Amino acid sequence: MTDARVGSLIWISGPVVRARVTGPLSVLEQVQVGDARLAGEVIALAHDIATIQVYEETSGLRPGEALFGTSAPLSASLGPGLLANTYDGLQRPLELVRIQQGIYLRRGSQAEALPSKNWTFTPKAQPGDMVQPGDMVQPGSLLGVVPETPLIEHRVLVPAGVKGKLIDLAQVGDYALDHVIAIVEDHGGNRHPITMVERWPIRTARPVQRRLDPTTPLITGQRVLDTFAPIAKGGTAAMPGPFGAGKTILQHALAKWCDADVIIYVGCGERGNEMAEVLDEFPRLIDPSSRRPLMERTILIANTSNMPVAAREASIYLATTIAEYYRDQGYDVALMADSTSRWAEALREIAGRLEEMPAEEGFPAYLPSRIAAFYERAGRVQTLGGTEGSVSIVGAISPQGGDFTEPVTQHTQRYTRAFWALDRTLANARHYPAINWQTSYSLYSDDVAAWWAKETAPDWRALRDAAAQILEQAARLEQLVRLVGAQALPDRQRWILDAARLLKEGFLQQNALHAVDAYCVPAKQVALLRLFVELYRVGQQVIDAGATLTRVRSLLDIRRLVQMKETVPNDQIEQIGHMLDDLKAALGQVLTTGEDLVVAELWSETAGLHPHELLLRFRGETFHTGVSREMLGRVFDGLGRPRDGLPPPMAEARVDMHGAPLNPTARAYPQDFIKTGISAIDGMNTVVRG
Repeated sequence: MTDARVGSLIWISGPVVRARVTGPLSVLEQVQVGDARLAGEVIALAHDIATIQVYEETSGLRPGEALFGTSAPLSASLGPGLLANTYDGLQRPLELVRIQQGIYLRRGSQAEALPSKNWTFTPKAQPGDMVQPGDMVQPGSLLGVVPETPLIEHRVLVPAGVKGKLIDLAQVGDYALDHVIAIVEDHGGNRHPITMVERWPIRTARPVQRRLDPTTPLITGQRVLDTFAPIAKGGTAAMPGPFGAGKTILQHALAKWCDADVIIYVGCGERGNEMAEVLDEFPRLIDPSSRRPLMERTILIANTSNMPVAAREASIYLATTIAEYYRDQGYDVALMADSTSRWAEALREIAGRLEEMPAEEGFPAYLPSRIAAFYERAGRVQTLGGTEGSVSIVGAISPQGGDFTEPVTQHTQRYTRAFWALDRTLANARHYPAINWQTSYSLYSDDVAAWWAKETAPDWRALRDAAAQILEQAARLEQLVRLVGAQALPDRQRWILDAARLLKEGFLQQNALHAVDAYCVPAKQVALLRLFVELYRVGQQVIDAGATLTRVRSLLDIRRLVQMKETVPNDQIEQIGHMLDDLKAALGQVLTTGEDLVVAELWSETAGLHPHELLLRFRGETFHTGVSREMLGRVFDGLGRPRDGLPPPMAEARVDMHGAPLNPTARAYPQDFIKTGISAIDGMNTVVRG
């Protein structure tokens, strides 16, 4: 890198400056602007005039100040030490800068991105045998490992573009990042020294062997996402929502609980207080799987709304480059960008400074291509070294007024396959996550269905579709209820509304601050889903058989059902199955070994009955009871059993309690007047025999 003067400033407008070029300069080259050496990037060249976007505050710059070239594009330093660190959009470590300069970021400040310490390097075996001097290596070949954190093993690989014979490889020991740990000689006899750190242009995607189909879900622990709008490892998701709908909290939950190996969280143009909460909370979080600090596998990139707008774009590309770097080591990486709307606003501001022709709502015409370039860097791939890795991207969007038809939301929806729409109405009703299950969708559902069927339950897809159908039917009925009221609906339709309410409150709603409910393992998700779907089916069968909705409701402990998501820990899922069995018994359902179902109405107390001990004997006839003249003057219950303390009468005949329909031709028109002695009846409401 050089710092030769290559021009002088002639025009300054906010984050955009122009300079007259007097030396070698190229488009997208990183430059230093003015006497303060502000970081910038060349975005256009016209003859001898260069247009530069400056990533720092330009107040105080004057025409005539120098422009210095670096002969290199804007690049990221990649190596051990990235994890558990917090950077700004230019990869300056904010903790180190605060120690050196105080609480304010000074213009032109510089700091090494990676810590200057020795790291323990261990030559590592490739799958099969040890890498030895004299072996042929290629881009992505594993040279050794460094214990970057207790959770992540940093894998030192042969850089892209280097291929040949391994001439030298360092032994086990502690080395500085810039120490040569390997030398590779290519076919032309040129020797390439390899260190543990490399520089990579942030706007250039890192190469891979090939892309793979996304077939494994990225488990988030959020039921509404994993079940109704899943994202695959290597997938992309857009999360638009109005102010106050819970985007930031949901992204925090995803960063905490998703099963990616490495988490990268980008605060792109977000409010300073929200970013301060992230910086305060994340170092105190414990990784649920390892019980180690979550920061040991996390990188934070903070670029708040009061920082220069041009740096928002740099922060997005920096995060993506770091994500690809760990992907190439064979890790699954999740990148959370909050929010891409602020990045688009920065593009709009810079385009306005450049007097470019605006497109819809003032955004530049190249907004769709920029958004596409960002999300297309996600994917599940086979790396140059032959391992598998992935980068999953979740981008939050903050549309003005919650309008999902604005350009950023519409263009993002084109390039992502999962769409998580946050709803202000749900948020106002304190339903979190406020994901609207009707407008949200995922195109990964078919891709990940095989994984769910294998790892949790073969009928996962059927349960998911059944739950979605219940919610859809309830949504249509709710429109009718607004017109005529719920009491005007038949019991079957009112039961649909009850089942949908159970699904919403007992499954979709989730408390991010609850010790148990904040994260739900896949097996528990399926168990809860089965509980509510099976309960709906059994209830429909009982109602179809003649039971009233009031009777069905009386057998359900709604409060207990809804609270099972919080009362049943992730390691005691069998309790949900026991609850389902108890409910089936209470509702009188008997499951046979075949596909047929029998609904039995129990005419005695069911306390103490257990479904596994319950035997049902079929008598081959309908219910009959004995009748005789001796019954006159006696007291019996509904089953014909004496309740007056006397012995049962001798039955003269056994009759079907359900009776038989009378032949219409055998009927005679009722004509015989019955005298009751009550004038209101005899005079106004006459009763006749029959």
